[in-house]
Amino acid sequence: MDSSSPKLTARQQQIFDLVREAIETTGAPPTRAEIAAELGFRSANAAEEHLQALARKGVIELLGGTSRGIRLKSDTLRALNQERRERVERESSRQFALPIPQLAQLTLPLVGRVAAGAPILAEEHIEQSYTVEAGMFARRPDFLLKVKGMSMKDIGIMDGDLLAVQKCSEARNGQIVVARIGDEVTVKRYQKNRSGICLLPENPDFEPIEVRPGEEFAIEGHAVGLIRNSLSS
Repeated sequence: MDSSSPKLTARQQQIFDLVREAIETTGAPPTRAEIAAELGFRSANAAEEHLQALARKGVIELLGGTSRGIRLKSDTLRALNQERRERVERESSRQFALPIPQLAQLTLPLVGRVAAGAPILAEEHIEQSYTVEAGMFARRPDFLLKVKGMSMKDIGIMDGDLLAVQKCSEARNGQIVVARIGDEVTVKRYQKNRSGICLLPENPDFEPIEVRPGEEFAIEGHAVGLIRNSLSS
Protein backbone atom coordinates (compact mmCIF):
# COMPACT_ATOMS: atom_id res chain seq x y z
CA MET A 1 0.00 0.00 0.00
CA ASP A 2 1.22 3.58 -0.70
CA SER A 3 2.10 6.25 1.83
CA SER A 4 -1.44 7.71 1.76
CA SER A 5 -3.00 4.38 2.78
CA PRO A 6 -4.04 3.74 6.39
CA LYS A 7 -1.18 2.39 8.49
CA LEU A 8 -1.81 -1.20 9.57
CA THR A 9 -0.32 -3.06 12.51
CA ALA A 10 1.74 -6.14 11.71
CA ARG A 11 -1.17 -8.42 12.67
CA GLN A 12 -3.68 -6.38 10.66
CA GLN A 13 -1.39 -6.51 7.64
CA GLN A 14 -1.10 -10.29 8.07
CA ILE A 15 -4.90 -10.69 8.10
CA PHE A 16 -5.34 -8.27 5.20
CA ASP A 17 -2.80 -10.26 3.14
CA LEU A 18 -4.59 -13.51 4.03
CA VAL A 19 -7.94 -12.09 2.84
CA ARG A 20 -6.42 -10.70 -0.34
CA GLU A 21 -4.62 -13.94 -1.21
CA ALA A 22 -7.79 -16.00 -0.60
CA ILE A 23 -9.81 -13.75 -2.90
CA GLU A 24 -7.09 -13.85 -5.59
CA THR A 25 -6.69 -17.65 -5.50
CA THR A 26 -10.24 -18.87 -4.82
CA GLY A 27 -12.48 -15.95 -5.81
CA ALA A 28 -13.91 -15.74 -2.27
CA PRO A 29 -12.72 -14.43 1.10
CA PRO A 30 -11.94 -16.76 4.04
CA THR A 31 -14.33 -17.30 6.95
CA ARG A 32 -13.50 -15.98 10.41
CA ALA A 33 -12.84 -19.57 11.50
CA GLU A 34 -10.40 -20.11 8.62
CA ILE A 35 -8.53 -16.92 9.52
CA ALA A 36 -8.35 -18.01 13.16
CA ALA A 37 -7.06 -21.46 12.22
CA GLU A 38 -4.47 -20.07 9.80
CA LEU A 39 -3.08 -17.57 12.31
CA GLY A 40 -3.40 -19.70 15.44
CA PHE A 41 -6.13 -17.71 17.20
CA ARG A 42 -8.10 -19.53 19.89
CA SER A 43 -11.45 -18.45 18.50
CA ALA A 44 -13.06 -16.79 15.51
CA ASN A 45 -13.88 -13.81 17.76
CA ALA A 46 -10.22 -12.75 17.71
CA ALA A 47 -10.28 -12.73 13.92
CA GLU A 48 -13.52 -10.71 14.00
CA GLU A 49 -11.92 -8.01 16.18
CA HIS A 50 -9.05 -7.56 13.72
CA LEU A 51 -11.47 -7.50 10.77
CA GLN A 52 -13.52 -4.79 12.48
CA ALA A 53 -10.33 -2.76 12.93
CA LEU A 54 -9.50 -3.16 9.23
CA ALA A 55 -13.03 -2.05 8.34
CA ARG A 56 -12.69 1.05 10.53
CA LYS A 57 -9.46 1.90 8.71
CA GLY A 58 -11.36 1.68 5.42
CA VAL A 59 -9.40 -1.07 3.65
CA ILE A 60 -12.14 -3.73 3.75
CA GLU A 61 -15.92 -3.87 3.92
CA LEU A 62 -17.83 -6.30 6.15
CA LEU A 63 -21.21 -7.66 5.06
CA GLY A 64 -23.51 -8.70 7.86
CA GLY A 65 -25.13 -12.12 8.05
CA THR A 66 -22.67 -14.06 5.88
CA SER A 67 -19.76 -16.26 6.95
CA ARG A 68 -17.54 -14.94 4.16
CA GLY A 69 -18.84 -11.37 4.12
CA ILE A 70 -15.48 -9.66 3.62
CA ARG A 71 -14.66 -7.47 0.62
CA LEU A 72 -11.65 -5.42 -0.37
CA LYS A 73 -12.72 -1.85 -1.14
CA SER A 74 -12.30 -0.63 -4.70
CA ASP A 75 -9.66 1.98 -3.83
CA THR A 76 -7.72 -0.67 -1.90
CA LEU A 77 -7.74 -2.95 -4.95
CA ARG A 78 -6.67 -0.07 -7.17
CA ALA A 79 -3.72 0.67 -4.87
CA LEU A 80 -2.72 -3.01 -4.82
CA ASN A 81 -2.95 -3.25 -8.59
CA GLN A 82 -0.89 -0.08 -8.99
CA GLU A 83 1.78 -1.57 -6.72
CA ARG A 84 1.67 -4.78 -8.75
CA ARG A 85 2.07 -2.89 -12.02
CA GLU A 86 4.98 -0.87 -10.66
CA ARG A 87 6.66 -4.04 -9.40
CA VAL A 88 6.23 -5.76 -12.76
CA GLU A 89 7.63 -2.71 -14.55
CA ARG A 90 10.67 -2.68 -12.26
CA GLU A 91 11.29 -6.40 -12.66
CA SER A 92 10.62 -6.46 -16.41
CA SER A 93 11.88 -3.06 -17.53
CA ARG A 94 12.83 -4.41 -20.96
CA GLN A 95 9.28 -5.54 -21.73
CA PHE A 96 6.77 -3.32 -23.50
CA ALA A 97 4.24 -1.82 -21.08
CA LEU A 98 0.79 -0.58 -22.09
CA PRO A 99 0.09 3.10 -21.40
CA ILE A 100 -1.71 3.68 -18.10
CA PRO A 101 -4.97 4.94 -19.77
CA GLN A 102 -5.30 1.57 -21.51
CA LEU A 103 -4.74 -0.25 -18.24
CA ALA A 104 -7.24 1.91 -16.34
CA GLN A 105 -10.43 0.69 -18.03
CA LEU A 106 -11.79 -2.55 -19.41
CA THR A 107 -14.67 -3.13 -21.79
CA LEU A 108 -16.31 -6.40 -20.80
CA PRO A 109 -19.13 -8.29 -22.56
CA LEU A 110 -22.15 -9.17 -20.45
CA VAL A 111 -23.19 -12.77 -21.05
CA GLY A 112 -26.91 -13.46 -20.87
CA ARG A 113 -28.73 -16.73 -21.45
CA VAL A 114 -26.34 -19.39 -22.78
CA ALA A 115 -27.50 -21.80 -25.46
CA ALA A 116 -26.55 -25.47 -25.10
CA GLY A 117 -23.41 -26.48 -26.96
CA ALA A 118 -22.34 -22.94 -27.93
CA PRO A 119 -19.21 -21.20 -26.55
CA ILE A 120 -20.05 -18.94 -23.62
CA LEU A 121 -18.63 -15.92 -25.45
CA ALA A 122 -20.50 -16.62 -28.69
CA GLU A 123 -21.92 -13.44 -30.22
CA GLU A 124 -25.53 -14.49 -29.64
CA HIS A 125 -24.90 -14.71 -25.88
CA ILE A 126 -23.61 -11.13 -25.50
CA GLU A 127 -26.38 -8.82 -24.28
CA GLN A 128 -24.28 -5.65 -24.07
CA SER A 129 -20.86 -4.38 -22.94
CA TYR A 130 -19.78 -2.40 -19.89
CA THR A 131 -16.70 -0.22 -19.45
CA VAL A 132 -15.37 -0.60 -15.90
CA GLU A 133 -12.26 0.30 -13.93
CA ALA A 134 -9.58 -2.38 -14.17
CA GLY A 135 -8.58 -1.64 -10.56
CA MET A 136 -11.87 -3.08 -9.30
CA PHE A 137 -10.56 -6.61 -9.81
CA ALA A 138 -7.72 -8.64 -8.30
CA ARG A 139 -7.19 -10.36 -11.68
CA ARG A 140 -8.21 -9.26 -15.16
CA PRO A 141 -11.66 -10.61 -16.09
CA ASP A 142 -12.73 -11.62 -19.60
CA PHE A 143 -16.50 -11.23 -19.25
CA LEU A 144 -19.39 -10.47 -16.92
CA LEU A 145 -22.13 -12.97 -16.10
CA LYS A 146 -25.46 -11.95 -14.61
CA VAL A 147 -26.09 -14.06 -11.49
CA LYS A 148 -29.42 -15.89 -11.35
CA GLY A 149 -30.75 -17.04 -7.99
CA MET A 150 -29.51 -16.90 -4.40
CA SER A 151 -27.50 -20.13 -4.12
CA MET A 152 -24.29 -18.15 -3.34
CA LYS A 153 -25.74 -15.47 -1.06
CA ASP A 154 -23.62 -16.40 1.97
CA ILE A 155 -20.51 -15.06 0.23
CA GLY A 156 -22.33 -11.96 -0.95
CA ILE A 157 -23.18 -13.08 -4.51
CA MET A 158 -26.82 -12.10 -5.02
CA ASP A 159 -29.45 -12.52 -7.71
CA GLY A 160 -28.90 -9.92 -10.44
CA ASP A 161 -25.27 -9.18 -9.54
CA LEU A 162 -22.70 -9.09 -12.31
CA LEU A 163 -19.95 -11.62 -11.67
CA ALA A 164 -16.57 -10.77 -13.21
CA VAL A 165 -15.10 -13.97 -14.69
CA GLN A 166 -11.63 -14.87 -15.94
CA LYS A 167 -12.02 -17.49 -18.66
CA CYS A 168 -10.29 -20.84 -18.04
CA SER A 169 -11.00 -24.55 -18.36
CA GLU A 170 -9.58 -25.87 -15.07
CA ALA A 171 -10.12 -25.13 -11.39
CA ARG A 172 -8.67 -25.87 -7.96
CA ASN A 173 -10.69 -27.05 -4.99
CA GLY A 174 -12.36 -24.14 -3.23
CA GLN A 175 -12.47 -21.78 -6.20
CA ILE A 176 -15.70 -20.03 -7.16
CA VAL A 177 -16.33 -21.10 -10.75
CA VAL A 178 -18.73 -20.66 -13.62
CA ALA A 179 -19.50 -24.20 -14.76
CA ARG A 180 -21.60 -25.67 -17.54
CA ILE A 181 -23.56 -28.84 -16.77
CA GLY A 182 -25.55 -30.08 -19.72
CA ASP A 183 -27.77 -27.18 -20.79
CA GLU A 184 -27.23 -25.11 -17.62
CA VAL A 185 -24.58 -22.60 -16.56
CA THR A 186 -24.12 -22.20 -12.80
CA VAL A 187 -21.93 -20.34 -10.28
CA LYS A 188 -20.69 -22.59 -7.46
CA ARG A 189 -17.66 -23.52 -5.35
CA TYR A 190 -15.63 -26.26 -7.07
CA GLN A 191 -14.76 -29.45 -5.21
CA LYS A 192 -13.15 -32.56 -6.68
CA ASN A 193 -12.32 -35.77 -4.79
CA ARG A 194 -12.01 -39.48 -5.47
CA SER A 195 -15.74 -39.88 -5.98
CA GLY A 196 -15.94 -37.14 -8.60
CA ILE A 197 -16.77 -33.46 -8.99
CA CYS A 198 -19.20 -31.64 -6.73
CA LEU A 199 -20.39 -28.03 -7.09
CA LEU A 200 -21.16 -26.52 -3.72
CA PRO A 201 -23.66 -23.73 -3.00
CA GLU A 202 -23.11 -21.06 -0.34
CA ASN A 203 -26.67 -21.18 0.94
CA PRO A 204 -28.03 -23.99 3.14
CA ASP A 205 -31.35 -23.87 1.28
CA PHE A 206 -29.65 -25.31 -1.82
CA GLU A 207 -28.24 -28.79 -2.39
CA PRO A 208 -24.76 -29.52 -3.82
CA ILE A 209 -24.67 -30.54 -7.47
CA GLU A 210 -22.84 -33.79 -8.17
CA VAL A 211 -21.52 -34.21 -11.69
CA ARG A 212 -22.47 -37.70 -12.83
CA PRO A 213 -20.08 -39.86 -14.87
CA GLY A 214 -20.53 -39.19 -18.57
CA GLU A 215 -22.50 -36.01 -17.96
CA GLU A 216 -21.53 -33.04 -20.14
CA PHE A 217 -19.47 -30.73 -17.92
CA ALA A 218 -17.02 -27.87 -18.44
CA ILE A 219 -15.39 -25.11 -16.41
CA GLU A 220 -15.99 -21.77 -18.13
CA GLY A 221 -14.00 -19.55 -15.74
CA HIS A 222 -13.11 -18.37 -12.23
CA ALA A 223 -14.82 -15.56 -10.35
CA VAL A 224 -12.42 -12.62 -9.91
CA GLY A 225 -14.79 -9.91 -8.72
CA LEU A 226 -18.37 -8.72 -8.36
CA ILE A 227 -20.34 -5.66 -9.45
CA ARG A 228 -23.41 -4.91 -7.35
CA ASN A 229 -26.64 -5.10 -9.32
CA SER A 230 -27.19 -1.33 -9.39
CA LEU A 231 -25.20 -1.38 -12.65
CA SER A 232 -27.60 -3.81 -14.26
CA SER A 233 -30.83 -2.20 -13.09
